[in-house]
Parts: sequence; structure tokens; C-alpha cells
Amino acid sequence: MELKVIGKGAKYTVVDKDDRLLYSIKKKGFSARYNLLDASNYNLYTLVQTGDAKRPSFTIILNDNVFMTMECTSMFLDPTIKVRHKTMHFEISSKDRKEFDIILDGNNVGHIQSLVGVNGEMQFHINVDNKAFDDYIPLFAVAIDKAFTEMNR
Repeated sequence: MELKVIGKGAKYTVVDKDDRLLYSIKKKGFSARYNLLDASNYNLYTLVQTGDAKRPSFTIILNDNVFMTMECTSMFLDPTIKVRHKTMHFEISSKDRKEFDIILDGNNVGHIQSLVGVNGEMQFHINVDNKAFDDYIPLFAVAIDKAFTEMNR
């Protein structure tokens, strides 16, 4: 599955390789909550930033319950975000805070590349195995944006 996550202020759009809109990610008011909406504007997941700038962490909420927790374990040397769910564990790891590998239970299942767009906004290209893809995957790009983008500018 190939996706592009394109940031525009407090909103992100997620399109497939043919530029068809799949999801929108919108910041909710003045909070640190981002709602992942499908193409028909149905709220699928909510990403909540719970940590501070020195040690960012996030929670993914599904139906008002914690679905996954995300914690940035390293900001500088081998930047990594560990994602925990009851039955699976992801690591989103990098060497340079721009190219990230998506590792699911020890197996590399994808890649996220961050780029600065022509307008100065961040873009993320996600390539993930179809078997490992789920609707929450674009939220990984938002977490990367919130955790590492200011350091990369």
C-alpha cells in the first residue's frame, strides 16, 4: 500500500498513489487531538499528544478507549517511536529523522519518508505491506511530524 500524507496547517490529507482521497486528519479545536476521518467523514481513530517536546508520546483512541500507546524512546541517536497494542508491537525507527522503517513484531513491514513540500509543509510517503496495513497507519506520520519536524527544519 502506498500513501501520501500531506500536511497543511493543522490538517492532513491522505491520498493513495493515484491521488484519491482516502482519509483526512484534522486537529480538534485548540487541543492536541487529531481525528482520523475516512473519505465519508466518519471518525475512525483519534491521536492524542500526551508527552512534552523533550519526550513526545501519543495515544491512539478507538471508540473512547485506548487502542495503542506511542512513546518516543530516542530523539537524537537512532530516533525511535515504540508503538504498543495488546497483541502487536511496532517500532518506527530512523537514523536521520527523515527516513523511518516500520517494524512490526521484529519484521520490517514498511517505510515512511518525510519531505518538505514546495509550500514548506511536510509530506510523508508511506509504503507498507498490504498485510500489515490498517487505518491507523497514517497517524504514524502525524506522530513523526509532531515529534521530529521542528528538529529537521
